[in-house]
Amino acid sequence: MFEQAFRNIDDILRKESGCTTELDYTEQTSWLLFLKYLDGLEQDKATEAALDGKKYAHILDKPYRWESWAAPKGKDGKLDHNTALTGDDLRDFVNQKLFPYLHGFKQKASGPDTIEYKIGEIFGEIKNKISSGYNLREIIDHIDELRFRSQTEKHELSHLYEAKIKNMGNAGRNGGEYYTPRALIRAMVQVVNPKIGERIYDGACGSAGFLCEAFDYLRSRSLSNAEGLTTKDLTTLQTRTFYGKEKKSLAYVMAIMNMILHGIDAPNIVHTNTLTENLADIQEKDRYDVVLANPPFGGKERKEVQQNFPIRTGETAFLFLQHFIKMLKAGGRGGVVIKNTFLSNTDNASVSLRKLLLESCNLHTVLDCPGGTFQGAGVKTVVLFFDKGAPTLRHGSGQARKVWYYQLDPGRNLGKTNPLNDADLAEFVKLQKTFADSPKSWSVDTHALSEVEGFDLSVKNPNGGEAITHRSPQAIMDEIAALDAKSAEVLGNIRHALSLSNGALL
Repeated sequence: MFEQAFRNIDDILRKESGCTTELDYTEQTSWLLFLKYLDGLEQDKATEAALDGKKYAHILDKPYRWESWAAPKGKDGKLDHNTALTGDDLRDFVNQKLFPYLHGFKQKASGPDTIEYKIGEIFGEIKNKISSGYNLREIIDHIDELRFRSQTEKHELSHLYEAKIKNMGNAGRNGGEYYTPRALIRAMVQVVNPKIGERIYDGACGSAGFLCEAFDYLRSRSLSNAEGLTTKDLTTLQTRTFYGKEKKSLAYVMAIMNMILHGIDAPNIVHTNTLTENLADIQEKDRYDVVLANPPFGGKERKEVQQNFPIRTGETAFLFLQHFIKMLKAGGRGGVVIKNTFLSNTDNASVSLRKLLLESCNLHTVLDCPGGTFQGAGVKTVVLFFDKGAPTLRHGSGQARKVWYYQLDPGRNLGKTNPLNDADLAEFVKLQKTFADSPKSWSVDTHALSEVEGFDLSVKNPNGGEAITHRSPQAIMDEIAALDAKSAEVLGNIRHALSLSNGALL
């Protein structure tokens, strides 16, 4: 039933001139899902209060509750068509009354970790793009069929919502901003191995894929134990475990909704540009036990933002890596996706950042991902796994550490219809536990790395795999020039043949 409802909603949204992409479909579905969820949450809390003999103070005033404006019911429990708004009346109520009222919660909220603040933030950032009140009525009727009450219902809805996010990830070259392959995330979570009681952070959380998968991992591991989850554990997971920050409005809304559907009722997600925070202001209380992230790469930050970092660069991902290192507690663990050119770039920022990573953290694992891992991204990536506080490079006579490399090769070309899956990463997860050598994996003594100019981390697979290194820009330009020359020659031959053929016809 849920899957058909989602299909019907997308079919209606396709009729809307203001909704042209998967991003629009997900955005418009998200704000309606959020309000439907909020209605169910308030009903549950009111019921709990009544059982305790208490009165529940609703977050929303009565005219703005889902049960009042979206789906008023008659005594038979069915939609009351006499009082339910539709057409221009519905559209005008949503645009002129509902959204301004909900946006006002941001000023009323006691802090960014409250549900009131999230309501205000969401409805101050997104807009209703459904211009037809009749289409909006149809969509609301489908949304009203959905239920969030049981874990089974939330589980099914979370899968459908993840599918919508995945479709966004496949829709255009910026898809990687919204969707990191879940198989890769699950492998990263297994390697980092978070535990209940640790605080987990993603400062570029997008749709909160890392936080949702970490929640599922902790919950499933606890449920597999004989004791299961205690009430204290559940409270810890709900309120003091998962933390995220997100700059973009749509991604922020999706992160909130995604975590809610996974079972986290009040997500600790802040709508902010993480990189505007000065690293010098970060204190011990601000730090986390685990960082899991896929920061945006290829972006550029303004000069004033770069001033917040000791290593100044316009490359967004390099700024995020500095932020993540700083945000980890001593002994904390990180798993971060980054462009594979980070391993070998010779510019000052890249060299300085590799030096910072190697001297402040133990970089123990590098996962080399194949092309096509991220749909539409157009770049190859690696995943860096490191522990904060003990240097990778040990100077003097101390025992050398090793960096373990794994070259992921699924044996096929990855694409929309053939994405990365859990089976592709099973060997990596298994071998990583003991840093075992194999045809796809090998270890490098850090003494060898320390002797390499510029702390170059790109190392060729000694077992015959392709090198992680990229060709130089000059080599690429030379090849482009050679291909252009060859194309010109072929076109010249075709023109010559055509002129001969035309002459023969004359």
